Amino acid sequence: MSSSSSAFSSVKLPAHLVRQAREAAQPQRRSVAGQIEYWATLGRIAEETGLTVQEAREAIARYDAAARHAEVVDPVDAIEARFLAAESSGRLAQAVRDTVLDNRSKAPAARRAA
Repeated sequence: MSSSSSAFSSVKLPAHLVRQAREAAQPQRRSVAGQIEYWATLGRIAEETGLTVQEAREAIARYDAAARHAEVVDPVDAIEARFLAAESSGRLAQAVRDTVLDNRSKAPAARRAA
């Protein structure tokens, strides 16, 4: 037996449950395990919060959408997009002018005279 622990465990499930999960998973493009995990999450949320199954389903969909969006957005791309937006709106040029003026006001008077 390996000394490292796995993030997964095997369990025995009734064949009819696995068959139902397979049928439900296909149109959702989930694996059988993913479908069973989804059902478990849905049930746990409904049980713990008192939400209806539909409300729990909507909460999961919002969470999944946010997670997918977070995975897709590359931090460098996000920074570049903000930079380009600031550049096209003129905010970038104004920020540079403001910074230069601020730095000039902080410079010693002798250095400004030179």
